[in-house]
Amino acid sequence: MDELRWAVLGTGVIANEMAVTLGKMGKKLYGVANRTYEKAVAFGQKYDVEKVHDCIDDLFTDPNVDIIYLTTPHNTHYPFMKRALENGKHLLVEKSITLNSRELSEMAELAAGKGLVLAEAMTIWHMPLYKELWRRARAGDFGKVQMITLNFGSFKPYDMNNRFFNRNLAGGALLDIGVYALSFARSFMDTCPTKIKSQMLPCATSVDEQATILLQNDVGQMATIALSLHSKQPKRAMVSFDRGYLEIMEYPRGDRAIWVDAETGTVEEIIAGARENALYYEMTDMEDAVRSGDHSRMLLPYTQDIMAIMTSLRAEWGLTYPEEAAQTCG
Repeated sequence: MDELRWAVLGTGVIANEMAVTLGKMGKKLYGVANRTYEKAVAFGQKYDVEKVHDCIDDLFTDPNVDIIYLTTPHNTHYPFMKRALENGKHLLVEKSITLNSRELSEMAELAAGKGLVLAEAMTIWHMPLYKELWRRARAGDFGKVQMITLNFGSFKPYDMNNRFFNRNLAGGALLDIGVYALSFARSFMDTCPTKIKSQMLPCATSVDEQATILLQNDVGQMATIALSLHSKQPKRAMVSFDRGYLEIMEYPRGDRAIWVDAETGTVEEIIAGARENALYYEMTDMEDAVRSGDHSRMLLPYTQDIMAIMTSLRAEWGLTYPEEAAQTCG
């Protein structure tokens, strides 16, 4: 396959990081589009982008684009994904990949029918540290997973118009930060959780400000998750096995873990990769999946499991977004 050409929709923080990452890969961004054309032009000049599209739809129909990185707010993903896939583009989509399981199932079916790679840009799937930990866990080095404990808390000012708390922008802790915790937990559990319990505290706009979630699968593995958008917590993960435990700080982009052997008391530091290269690992895995035709490395089935959990939780909380109501009416 010839050189794969990337385009990005959106010009925010992740789009800037993505453009820099392409430089690490020895290439440049081919195309960019944004709702505000002037921002796309400025972005294009900053990164010497070959094609700045004055219409978003032109990005999807450009025959020179191979892969699109979709970095817009997640309540906009579904219609953009549909247009991109219909035009034969491979898609890497910022988390949360969609609003709900119905949207994701429809897009996964569309991608599969066209032989396209569809993936969520979940750093956890691609960090070298986790690939090493999963390898060792499968080999039995740590024993059986028993319990997983995760925290993720951010202190966001109470501005009900910003995307974190804005219901019209699909705000709330679950889709913004909870997706990381659930992705981590699912990656260490042998099967998808089937028993789910939760408590949720809404903010003034009725989206989830904080939540606690309990998970259990059919082989007895459990996870506890604490989330908050207005209370700072360490991004800390602990995986308890029957022979010891792993502890990872800053786990969304983890590059080191501590293994404590319960029998001997031995402490081992496991280091792999570098957190500053998180997008590099994502994007090189994406290119490998496109080139090889092996889509499995992008872990879409895990993404679907997590989306099913989040959809179930929001149904329990009675939390819906305007786009979902419009889809139901349609």
